[in-house]
Amino acid sequence: MSYAVPSWANYDPSSVGITSGPAQLNNLVAGEWRTSRSNAVIPDPLTGKPMFLMPDTQVDELAPFVESLERVPKSGQHNVWKRPERYLMYGEVSARAAEKLAEPAINDLFIRAIQRTVPKSRDQAQAEVRVTRQFLRNFGGDQVRFLARGFSVPGDHAGQVSHGVRWPYGPVAIVAPFNFPLEIPVLQMMGALYMGNKPVVKAAPIASSVLELFVRLLHECGMPRDDLDILNAFGETTNALLTRAPVRLTQFTGSSAVAEKLARQLAGKVRIEDAGFDWKILGPDVHEAEYVAHVCDLDAYGASGQKCSAQSIIFAHSNWLSSDVKFLATLERLAARRSLADLSLGPVLTVKTDTMLEHIQRLRSIPGARVLFGGSPLTGHTIPTCYGAIQPTAVFVPLREMLKRENFDACTREIFGPFQVITEYSDKEVELVIEACERMSHHLTAAVVSNQPMFVNHLLANTVNGTTYVGLRARTTGAPQNHWFGPAGDPRGAGIGTPEAIKLVWSCHREVIYDHGPIPSGWTLPAQPS
Repeated sequence: MSYAVPSWANYDPSSVGITSGPAQLNNLVAGEWRTSRSNAVIPDPLTGKPMFLMPDTQVDELAPFVESLERVPKSGQHNVWKRPERYLMYGEVSARAAEKLAEPAINDLFIRAIQRTVPKSRDQAQAEVRVTRQFLRNFGGDQVRFLARGFSVPGDHAGQVSHGVRWPYGPVAIVAPFNFPLEIPVLQMMGALYMGNKPVVKAAPIASSVLELFVRLLHECGMPRDDLDILNAFGETTNALLTRAPVRLTQFTGSSAVAEKLARQLAGKVRIEDAGFDWKILGPDVHEAEYVAHVCDLDAYGASGQKCSAQSIIFAHSNWLSSDVKFLATLERLAARRSLADLSLGPVLTVKTDTMLEHIQRLRSIPGARVLFGGSPLTGHTIPTCYGAIQPTAVFVPLREMLKRENFDACTREIFGPFQVITEYSDKEVELVIEACERMSHHLTAAVVSNQPMFVNHLLANTVNGTTYVGLRARTTGAPQNHWFGPAGDPRGAGIGTPEAIKLVWSCHREVIYDHGPIPSGWTLPAQPS
């Protein structure tokens, strides 16, 4: 290992608990690692045993964080005129961090760190590290300063030129979710740093260890220690910091209820990537049914369905549900192979078992609805009751019943776990499918599985989702380092992964008009009015 990692990071990957007791995590403020007066015990999601001690920072301990952000000017840590060499510095930091993540030992360390905090299969955790590494590679070298590229427009006369530039906000905040403990906070905080902001980052408690591990890596790669703060706290303290400190933009990824609350509290100074009840439409042309079922299994049940882009509902044309196609049978067989043994199925960290079972029963009460597979709690495990544990589940609901006012909200309720709704439509019911998509409240990801251009065009023309995959290989969950990822239809929507996303979220437009002269010939001072 070529950089100093905290002692708690070097755990045995085969262990499900730390026998020597929980390890201490830290806050980072003004370049110093600190604890707080009290700690919260973060339990191991597989056993319930104490895993980490996280600083439970209280409201009266926020002064250093507020002061740290108060020292950041509105013009940022750097901009196109101030300390532009920092654009180059962050290109170098990104390149070095990507090289570190490519080292087998460090790559494995982060895979295990992710699996420890948010149990998911090694393939899923490896993909998260790979996406993060590729993102950092993308912004190595000169690519960071290219993010600040502006434009110029000729003026009205000699000496006048207008310049549009990308401008930082200065002190900003990031509230990151649990489900991608490395990828989401890293991609957003690096975007904030690239554009000249100083972020304070608040990770989900269970994911805070991965954030700390990566920030220590950034320090080793040359990032100034006081460029970024980490706050470990719960809701009341986090809200107090966001309202007391001069935070000029908060980027939030997570629950739609919390997102709306923050938008009101912070007077709209937010960028949001919140819930997504994500749909997939299987078109009338049936191709490669086993492959499509495989993708549907990954989209709905990969990482136990705990992705904001997880497939929540399938609108399947009747052709896909005929007995000779065997689409549903294949999907059920693939889902049944998932287990806790290889973490292809794991604990659900935000929805309890009873809540999921009650939801299944609510849908079963709809006329014509039935459980296609799953629907039962997992057995023979040590997952604590504060988390959820159910079989991969699919519930069929007739389309026309789903669209009824008394059923629609229940059918389109996002269950952040291994659960999906499946419905069927005919050639004459395509407009009903579009109606259902129109009535959904959040528009993050979607997929249209069809190679019929006119069918695809009609659906694209009449739906909203910000990240939409189309074609035989269309999925709802994808790697956002090679394309824009974010919602559409909401002016507060955040993006992630691309230069366009970084510029949208982490900079604003500033117009600077140079007007040096010469003074117009024949100019005279206007006469004084009589």
